[in-house]
Parts: sequence; structure tokens; C-alpha cells
Amino acid sequence: MTNTAEEKPSRWQVGSTIQRWGGHLASIVMPNIGAFIAWGLMTALFIPEGWLPNATLAAIIQPMIRVLLPILIGYTGGRVVHGQRGAVVGAVATIGLVVGADTPMLLGAMFIGPAAALLQRWFDLSIGARVAPSFKMLVDNFSAGILGGAVAILSMIGVRPMIEVMTRTLADGVQALIDLGLLPLAALIIEPAKVLFLNNAINHGVLSPLGVTASAESGKAIEFLLETNPGPGLGILLACTFFGTTSMRASAPGAVLIQFFGGIHEIYFPYVLAKPQLILAAMGGSAVGIFIFAATGAGLTATPSPGSIIALLAVTPRGSHVGVLAGVAASAVVSFLLAAVLVRFGPERAVER
Repeated sequence: MTNTAEEKPSRWQVGSTIQRWGGHLASIVMPNIGAFIAWGLMTALFIPEGWLPNATLAAIIQPMIRVLLPILIGYTGGRVVHGQRGAVVGAVATIGLVVGADTPMLLGAMFIGPAAALLQRWFDLSIGARVAPSFKMLVDNFSAGILGGAVAILSMIGVRPMIEVMTRTLADGVQALIDLGLLPLAALIIEPAKVLFLNNAINHGVLSPLGVTASAESGKAIEFLLETNPGPGLGILLACTFFGTTSMRASAPGAVLIQFFGGIHEIYFPYVLAKPQLILAAMGGSAVGIFIFAATGAGLTATPSPGSIIALLAVTPRGSHVGVLAGVAASAVVSFLLAAVLVRFGPERAVER
């Protein structure tokens, strides 16, 4: 009894820590979604494979993904930690990552921006607070400049090579799954993590940077579809609409519109948490969708945000619409069929709010 009582809080602490980290990543990325969408739309339009190929306008695409977006991420990460001073230091520190980098340093910016801001915060609280008012502006400006520049140099020499190795390793892992035809197995990890509200952390923290690299090379990336596919959630909500409990049938129809057209995937997570067996439907639908995406060579030019069918189609390059729609439809059908069976089993629970 004692061991069980001790283990349960430990599990909750781990889960709480993971969720906080996921929320931290989301708070860094989400304010910059407009910039990602701008980059994705210009990529979809102006690259040679795009809808309106234009070499002159396409010249803006690489600077955006290699310089602008990482610096925005570093700036926002610094602001989350230490306000405007942290934002400035985070942006300066991030420039050390992006100069000369072979791949977009989004993952590195998520780390180095907040790290530089933490250093600045420590300095301000431990040393800056003791400076005489007549010298405070001087000390504040020089400390930000020195710390930002020092971390930028450290980023260029030490952090960037590590991030490049890590990014290549992750990309190689995803590519290995693609080459082996095993990419659908990613659904076994993605879907359980999503219903724990880690969807933003997985999408923007891991899959999106990988997709950005692949999209910069080929004009599209399947990684953008792995987490954002609205099909599995649609199938589960439709099953709850027709076969769920009374409370599910009352609320699921509205949730369908919010999830599929509004792109708010979080709306179906409570239904899965209320009946945990539905996670099997989510995994099955997602795996089938990924299989269809891979088989048809489907991909997106950028992360659709929010993950609605409208946003997906907006960043779908020419020639991939059939594959994207087929994958979404197949995942919805499979998750619906599985959920229609699973929703009838297991103890009924009220959906917690």
C-alpha cells in the first residue's frame, strides 16, 4: 500500500511536468502562427511547384524560414521568461543559431531564447537590483548587450552543432519510418499524447521543425499532417453523436463543427478521457490516415493552424489535394467505425469540464 501511494503522486508529478513543458512550448510558438502561415502561403504560391511560380517573390521564402521565424521564436521565448528585456536578449542570442545554419533552427530557438532570458533575469534580480538608480539604465543596457552577445557566440559555437545533430537524428528516424513503410506507427505515440493536451508540444515542438526542413527541400512535408489531421477526431465525435450516451449525443454535434471546421482538436479530448477505450479509435484512424498520406505522396507546405480542414487545404500544394482529402476521409471513417463499437463498452463517466 505504501509503495502504491508513493508511486501515484510520482506519476502525477511526471505528467504535470510534461504538460507544463507542452504549455511552455505552445506559449512560445502560438503567438507567431501568423508568421508561419505567411511563410506557408508564400511557399505554396511562389515556389517552382506552387500555384503562381515566381522566382523574384520566392526569394523571400528562405530568409523567412532561416532567419525571421527562428528569431521570432527566440524573441517570444525570451519574453515569456523575462518580459521585454528577456525578449531582446533572446532574439540576440538566437542570431548565433541562424547565421550559417544549414537547417531552420526552430528547435534551437525554442531552447536558447528562454535560456538567455533566464540568465538576464538572474542578473537583474541578483545584481541589477542593487545598482544605484543613476547607473541603472547604463547597467541594464550593457548587461543585456553583453549577455545577449555572449549567448549568441555560445549558440554559434556549441549549441547549433548539437541542434543540427539532433534535428538530423529526428529527421532520419521519421525518414526511416517512411522508407520502411512504418510511419503509421507514429500514431501510437501522437494520439495518446494529444488527448493529454500535448498536441501543441508535439506538433510545434517536434513535427513542425522536421516538416519545415523537408518542405524547404521538396516543397511539401508529410510531417505537417501527422498531428493536424482532423479525421480521427471527426470520426470519434460522429460516433458519439449517433451511439454515445445521452450527454455525448447532446454536445457532440456542436463539437463536430468546432473540431473539423474550426480546427480546435481539444474539443474531442474530453470524450476520449471520459471513455478511454476511444483512444484505440483515434490511433487506428490516425494510422490509416498516415498510411494514405504516405501512399499518395501527400504533404503540406506549412503547419496548418488551427488544424481544420480549411486550414489544411489552404496550405496544400498543387497535386496533393486528392491525397490529403483521401487521408482525412479514411481516418475519419476508420475512427468512426472503431468508436461506434468502443463507445458502447466500459463504464459510463460524465465528461469532466
